Amino acid sequence: MDSLSADTFSLPLAGPSIKRPTVGVIIVNWNTFDVLERCLAALAEQQAPIHRTIVIDNASSNPPEELPSKRPANTRYIRAAENLGFARANNLAMAELQDCQWVALVNPDAFLAPDCLEQLLLATMHWPQAACFGAVTLMAHEPARLDGIGDAYHASGLCWRLGHGEPLSESAFLDRPIFSPCAATALYRRDIYQAVGGLDEDFFCYCEDVDLGFRLWLAGYQCRLVPNARALHVGSASSGGQRSDFALYHGHRNLVWTYVKNMPGALFWLLLPAHILMNLLTTLVYVCRGRGGVLLRAKRDAIRGLPQMWRKRREIQAQRKASLMSIWRLLEKGLGRQRNATKQPLP
Repeated sequence: MDSLSADTFSLPLAGPSIKRPTVGVIIVNWNTFDVLERCLAALAEQQAPIHRTIVIDNASSNPPEELPSKRPANTRYIRAAENLGFARANNLAMAELQDCQWVALVNPDAFLAPDCLEQLLLATMHWPQAACFGAVTLMAHEPARLDGIGDAYHASGLCWRLGHGEPLSESAFLDRPIFSPCAATALYRRDIYQAVGGLDEDFFCYCEDVDLGFRLWLAGYQCRLVPNARALHVGSASSGGQRSDFALYHGHRNLVWTYVKNMPGALFWLLLPAHILMNLLTTLVYVCRGRGGVLLRAKRDAIRGLPQMWRKRREIQAQRKASLMSIWRLLEKGLGRQRNATKQPLP
């Protein structure tokens, strides 16, 4: 794996004077056994010891009876009777890891560099006010390009992978806060993850990591990028790609729910016209592309779910500790998607 030099988090997490945080790993698998073997092999080579690993198979077609032999020690394999969705499966596994201080969510198509978990754990001691950390992910098929350095969230409620497709450069690897890490390779403080409700199971999948990152910021915690933590990522190995009907439906339905649940106070009403306009424009774009049916179904179901999301909103906002200004500073505000990985978001 390509490795760029960086000034941050370069010290080894070792030595008798440093007490390692306990870390667990969760992998949610659905019809991705072709890449899971490589994922587990990479985890088996981690420099940081993994306390426990849980692999949940979401009712894949013809799942194997056993996992590949090269895997982390103390790995538990759970075969669900039905597809629980990414969010619920992770939450159930998280509940099994009460003896872990930190838990990494790793997609089966993500292959961690040997020191990835070590760098993430070192960051937890450097930034005690942060509740989650994200790795720099590189495209598995083209490692000279970024898969992403976290998720950006626009004032209109649109979100995207920051830096996706950009060539590697020194300036891309800044020690920085991010709106949310991509849950393909993210480390969460377990007790805080559970205290804020974990991943929203109504989302099933897509945008659930952005929604969780939003709630963590609202609760007064930070999300941060760890520049020296690296991983390769195939991307959407189980869902048919970002442009599949499945991804399109869940992503655009959940965009609405994320905004309604989380945009705080006066910002909700101030930015609501932009949010409505964004939804109308994206729907129009996909109508012109011949895929309007999927978008219209997503928005219809988003509207049907608004009463439940509004109930969740009341609970989230009642516990908010972050100021409106601090949230405003986190939002992208330009026209179009800002993909530039060098853009420094404000804490």
